[in-house]
Amino acid sequence: MRKINKPLAAIFVAASALSLTACAKTLPAAANAANVSVDNKAASTIQVQSTEEVKVTPDMAEINFAVSTQEADPKAAQEKNSQDLNKVIEFLKQSGVDETSIQTSNYGLSPIYDYTSGQKITGYQMRTSILVSNLPIDKVGTLVSSSIAAGINNIDSISYLSSKYDESYQEALKKAIESSKVKAEAIAAASGTSLGGIFHIEEVSTYNNTRYVGYTAAESAAQGNPKSMVVEPGQLNVQAQVTVSYKIK
Repeated sequence: MRKINKPLAAIFVAASALSLTACAKTLPAAANAANVSVDNKAASTIQVQSTEEVKVTPDMAEINFAVSTQEADPKAAQEKNSQDLNKVIEFLKQSGVDETSIQTSNYGLSPIYDYTSGQKITGYQMRTSILVSNLPIDKVGTLVSSSIAAGINNIDSISYLSSKYDESYQEALKKAIESSKVKAEAIAAASGTSLGGIFHIEEVSTYNNTRYVGYTAAESAAQGNPKSMVVEPGQLNVQAQVTVSYKIK
């Protein structure tokens, strides 16, 4: 019989053991690959979306005024516009408008062209916008009517607002959640199940810049008699939207 060298035999046995160990380590990995867990939570819910709104009468307003000035050269246009602007701001303060509610913006200086004989500059126009906010609704008509004599020659827009937006929005939110339950109950009944409690609820965000504004009317003071302007704010629509998931039994 052929004798096996002991060191070589030891190496062979060790290699065999190592091979078996490696195989043993790979077996759980294969078993894990076949082990798939399924989450049935999403399958046992009904998701609905609901939108409701509440009407509210506006009690505040914002007015976008503008002062436009035309002169032969840019420096004269700037100086004249600054003088007219100071008169307007003084008029607003005397009319009871708080200084914190007056904001000037959109300073613009541009050339005036005559295109009949080519592109020729005949003068310059400067325009400054004035935003007046937090106005009580009952003062809007009087302020607009008397603003022309103070030097305002443009009324760009009037936006009607409500100081009761937050409570009106909460009411609309409550109505949206209530109507979502009615929808979910109808779906559950049609599918032969019964409705459980709320599993998940999400408020759909709204664009904050439009939370108060309900109507904007553009009117140039140079196009007609401002005293004939009638302020009719109407009503604002405060809207809330939710997405609700209900458990089903």
